[in-house]
Amino acid sequence: MSEKNPKLRGALDGIPTYKPGRPAAAGGRAAYKLSSNENPYPPLPGVLESAVGAAGTFNRYPDMACSALVAELAERFGVPAEHLATGTGSVGVAQQLIQATAGPGDEVVYAWRSFEAYPIITRISGARPVEVPLTSGEVHDLDAMADAVTERTRLVFVCNPNNPTSTVVRRAELERFLDRVPSDVLVVLDEAYREFIRDEQVPDGIELYRDRPNVCVLRTFSKAYGLAGLRVGFAVAHEPVAAALRKTAVPFGVSRIAQDAAVASLRSEDALLERVESLVAERTRVRDALIAQGWTVPESQANFVWLRLGERTLDFAAACEEAGVMVRPFAGEGVRVTIGEDAGNDLFLGAAEAFRKEL
Repeated sequence: MSEKNPKLRGALDGIPTYKPGRPAAAGGRAAYKLSSNENPYPPLPGVLESAVGAAGTFNRYPDMACSALVAELAERFGVPAEHLATGTGSVGVAQQLIQATAGPGDEVVYAWRSFEAYPIITRISGARPVEVPLTSGEVHDLDAMADAVTERTRLVFVCNPNNPTSTVVRRAELERFLDRVPSDVLVVLDEAYREFIRDEQVPDGIELYRDRPNVCVLRTFSKAYGLAGLRVGFAVAHEPVAAALRKTAVPFGVSRIAQDAAVASLRSEDALLERVESLVAERTRVRDALIAQGWTVPESQANFVWLRLGERTLDFAAACEEAGVMVRPFAGEGVRVTIGEDAGNDLFLGAAEAFRKEL
């Protein structure tokens, strides 16, 4: 009797597996992980205690509605609780959004290169990804993206700041873009790095969503808040979209530990802002040093910097690893480097300087 493999969806053929940033090698020279845009600081004051307290209840299911967290977010951002939905990080909510809007025959538009999960979660749904190249300045080409919207378009991602290039789109161009997109196409402003923005011309997506029913804003606790290991993100959207997100959520996906830690993090905002300011100052130091070495580095509004290296990308990443730091290479394109501990940043700058001299 011949055996056959279980039948799987053809839509999965050719879909790459998401590649996380490589960790520092155990026992090796690579001591600093600058590959995953993690916050190098430990949990904010009171957060660890809150999480440890919640751990004593993990024999019970968490509150599926994340009621306490939703109430805290509603007050913090001045939005109705009905306009909020939570999920397993902003990427989890992004996947829920595609599940709610797009299927076979539909299209999802986004810039490229941008967040590498976009093509994966689009193809998983059976929809077709429409990738619009960045400008020569590594920024979203919003005019070209608006031109790419068709009758089949169901959702458009605007990653602001853009991962991995660290660049932003500003208010005038973003509002002009939103005015061009049909009202029945959902525009998702992915603002995972919102807290690191210092450009006053970049709008807060939550202000834009208020009078635009087709705008949804994604945020996360993984970056500035330092809860990457707990997987909690949220969306702010008008009621029909938020309700759809609650329908597509994995039941009990956000743990009680994550919920309590997120609430405690929101209540430690003063300490959060101090840490973010330190990272922004370090970002400036790292970028200035790279420019002084002769590199072209886009102005970063995130907690990382981007170097376009083309065919030398993997060589550069290997040189950094040899120097003791892991960075995130995108083969044939460039390297994204997280702003981490000062010592790790210094090792990276030393590796970059040595590599530059060999070019």
